[in-house]
Parts: sequence; structure tokens; C-alpha cells
Amino acid sequence: MEMRFAFLPSQKLIGHCQRQSLTDDRTLELWRKFMPRRNEIAKAINTNELVSMRIYGPEYDFNNFNPSAEFDKWAGRFVSDFDQVPDGMQIHTIPEGHYAVFLYQGSPQNAAAAFGYIFESWLPQSGYELDARPHFEILGEKYRNDSEDSQEEIWVPIKRRP
Repeated sequence: MEMRFAFLPSQKLIGHCQRQSLTDDRTLELWRKFMPRRNEIAKAINTNELVSMRIYGPEYDFNNFNPSAEFDKWAGRFVSDFDQVPDGMQIHTIPEGHYAVFLYQGSPQNAAAAFGYIFESWLPQSGYELDARPHFEILGEKYRNDSEDSQEEIWVPIKRRP
């Protein structure tokens, strides 16, 4: 899996958000709600990209995996401003910071192995630790949902270990 480092300036996102956990995974429901309305977002930075984002609270413990631990899951788009927010959609600003960006190719059903590699192998050996900012995937032009040829970028917030 290819990896690069990137600095992300502050980004604005408009979309739908749901509280969920891995055991109560409602991702499909979230995207079914968002997709018919995605084109209502007037000031999308890139109309070919969708963003799947997770916000973990301070109580979320990555070191002691608990599939029932809850987080906020988003389906949205990056936008230039919040001047035109469609009714019923929410907004969020991602603070600037450094990310490790992984290019994942494969179906969503096989993504668990990629995340396992990132969090169990790469991160502990990297000299970095997770930063308390959103995690997200960019689903761009090469994203094909259930196809093994599908590609997406996995953005993991990082900071140097002390």
C-alpha cells in the first residue's frame, strides 16, 4: 500500500452525520441518506470527490479495541465556505494538521486488513502517534464501491511522538 505524508490546511465539510459504532454500523444507511442529496451542496471544492469521515471523542481508546465504542460518522463533501448549507445537513471544520495518506485499492469488504496494517504495523513503527483530529477517506474518480479495482485515500491524523 502506497503511503505519503501531507499537510492539510483547515477544511470545511458539509454532509450528514450519524453516531454509530462498529457493532452498530449504519454506514450504508448514512450514505443512502446522503447520496441522493449530494448535488445540493453548491460550493463543493471537487465535485468528483466524496468524503467518508470519522470523529473519535477523547474517550475512544485505540489501544484497547472495543467494537462497541461510538464515534461520529460523516458522509460529505469538502466545500469552499458554509454560505449555502442544504436543509438538514450539518457542517464541520477539520483543523489543519499533518496526515499519513495511504492509497487503498480493493473492495470495502477487504478494507479491515488495510486499517489493521495502518494501526497495528505502520503506526507503532513510524515515530508518529494519532492526533486528535478527524480521520477520513477521500472517495475520488477511481472509487468504484464494491469493485476490487476501486481506489480511495485513507487520511490518518498524525503528530510526532514526544
